[in-house]
Amino acid sequence: MKAGVGELVFDVTRDQEGGFVAECIGDDIITESDTWQELRAKVMEAVSAFYYDSSPPERIRLHLVRDEVITVK
Repeated sequence: MKAGVGELVFDVTRDQEGGFVAECIGDDIITESDTWQELRAKVMEAVSAFYYDSSPPERIRLHLVRDEVITVK
């Protein structure tokens, strides 16, 4: 049984083919979706399933990670 936590943090990246991928830092929870609104719902669903036998976190933080490469000439 997992102990309850105050906050879960998900790193969210854009998928190369569109949409988003959210991966929890510290727990084995990952989900993906086409839109941000759908991602929020899927993260909530995945967290509820992961914590089915214990107290869920009080908060979930979605941290959008943007990686950009700039060519310098």
